Amino acid sequence: MKYFKPLCIASVLLTLTTSQVWSQLPAVVSSPDEHIKVHIQLEDQKPVYAVKLDGVDFLEDSPLGLKTSIGDFSEGLSFAAQSSTAIAETYDLKKAKVSHVEYQAKELIVKFVNANQDTLAVQFRVSNRDVAFAYKLTAKERNTKVKILEEATGFNLPDDATSFITPQALPMTGWEQTKPSYEEEYTFDEALGTESQYGVGYTFPGLFKNEEKGWILISETNVDGSYPGSRLGESDKYGLFPLAFPQEGENNGLGDAFAAMAMPAQTPWRTITVGKTLKPIVETTASFDLVEQRYAPSQEYQMGRATWSWIVWQDNSINYEDQIEYIDLAAALNFEYVLIDNWWDARIGRDKIEELVKYANSKDVDVVLWYNSNGFWSNAPQTPQDFMNTAYKRQKEMAWLKEIGVKGLKVDFFGGDKQMTMQLYEDILNDANTYGLAITFHGCTIPRGWEKMYPNYVTSEAVRASENLIFTQYALDKHAYYSTILPFTRNPIGAMDFAPVFLNKRLSRDQKGGTVRKTTDAFELATAVLYFSPIQHFGLTPNNLEEQPEFVLDFLREVPTVWDETVYVGGEPGDYAAIARRKGDTWYLAVTNGEQAKKTLELDLPMFKGIEATLIYDAKDKTAAQKTVKVKKNGKLKIDVLAEGGALLISK
Repeated sequence: MKYFKPLCIASVLLTLTTSQVWSQLPAVVSSPDEHIKVHIQLEDQKPVYAVKLDGVDFLEDSPLGLKTSIGDFSEGLSFAAQSSTAIAETYDLKKAKVSHVEYQAKELIVKFVNANQDTLAVQFRVSNRDVAFAYKLTAKERNTKVKILEEATGFNLPDDATSFITPQALPMTGWEQTKPSYEEEYTFDEALGTESQYGVGYTFPGLFKNEEKGWILISETNVDGSYPGSRLGESDKYGLFPLAFPQEGENNGLGDAFAAMAMPAQTPWRTITVGKTLKPIVETTASFDLVEQRYAPSQEYQMGRATWSWIVWQDNSINYEDQIEYIDLAAALNFEYVLIDNWWDARIGRDKIEELVKYANSKDVDVVLWYNSNGFWSNAPQTPQDFMNTAYKRQKEMAWLKEIGVKGLKVDFFGGDKQMTMQLYEDILNDANTYGLAITFHGCTIPRGWEKMYPNYVTSEAVRASENLIFTQYALDKHAYYSTILPFTRNPIGAMDFAPVFLNKRLSRDQKGGTVRKTTDAFELATAVLYFSPIQHFGLTPNNLEEQPEFVLDFLREVPTVWDETVYVGGEPGDYAAIARRKGDTWYLAVTNGEQAKKTLELDLPMFKGIEATLIYDAKDKTAAQKTVKVKKNGKLKIDVLAEGGALLISK
């Protein structure tokens, strides 16, 4: 984070540096296939950039720069130098939507100086899918520290673009003042210049449709404790979204909203994925291409599937007897984990938790325990609290957890993106690695390259997740619709702990009250593949073992949670989603219908061409049915889905 260098985490790294150094602007850097071009220039001594795909504007002239404690690097600048580099890297991932990445890009570094001859360097990387840029700040005189008070960075969308973005919540609002927690609804095809719901902009990532010309996904990566998490501010009427720092009131007003850094200072990467279809959006690896592993794993961390009593049975299930049932459910389905949620310390007790861990281990199931991240920056009463936010308490607690055999933690209620909060995420992960604990975050920010940066990081909520299906009928009525939003917005940038797959008709313990599910069983099963999370928490209940056919249980016993390959097949927000994922030699195609009308989809499936495959589909009564189908030699297959229905196609 402190200086420029080739990314060296790759198993194979080739960096070719050109000797040419240009002396004037505008500068242009293109993708290796020449389809994407980025133009950088000075306008009235202010740096700007623009992005084109095959000559079409995807970002118009957009501002660059920093406003800092040692000077303003957003205006009054002069061009100093530029140099280019070709990047070719190969790296492997153990817990992502792909396992092997061959990253090729062209790099351009453009240097600007202010009146004091201090330097702002802007480093661009352009691959065949993505544009990324970061800043490096150096001073002529010796400076050991700097405050980044504000960024001038912006993203200027074409005038007729529309948005699929989720608003930033106001601090210290919502349930027990736990917001912001990245759990708001998404706009749908909204005109630029529309004020956000709360008037403070939007969270990353942001998806935009460039009329019928294509799609744009904007996010950031490589954020750790040296910088705050950023967001999109309110756009002007022309579609210019400024990059914004956290709000002052986040985390009960604790900590600064700006960045305090050592010199020379380098910012996180901002990423812009562009495509004529949603294929580059779904398949992007920009979150991982630009980051390095922060520390070595203390052990191998196991990913997998988990049962979770709280999601349907809620707080009253946090007792010894119900957890035995959910351990047995996990064992019956060959799941790797059981998650025991909030209040376990008070309602089960530490001695009994140790007994539950031993019982689970006897069934080849490991235990994940819930923790509150804090005790004073929200009013969330759930315990255990006051352990994760203090180093000595956290380390003592983690030592005990390791001693009794707990394998992971779910840490909840963060409520902010300030630099101090990013540091807390990193501190929890670092200490947890010492004690062999895998970490899931809830009530939290998005991951920003963390799957690669932190070997024991697993997944983050940062989405309006499935707990809302229990809380309100409105959320459950929107369930199918959102299955066509999240695969193209939140999930492309990183692991998303939505917690899918509900097979009960009513989402309550007795199934007599509670919200009523409208999606089909095949839809629910498809979400286990559609939504990516290295540990997938399922909305299953013990009665599902008796009520579901054996082929459904077999699917649940076998479905992977990490993948070797991910491919966009079809769909758009609000319509349908079709995504294929490969594990080893087996392909899984997940299809969901977001509309309240049945569809016949003709899909192009080259990975299935000419083979027989297992199709799990919608029966007329909304249960799941199974049959064998033969895919044509040209890879074409028609699949019928009911309203709010779905399908799975599995190669064998």
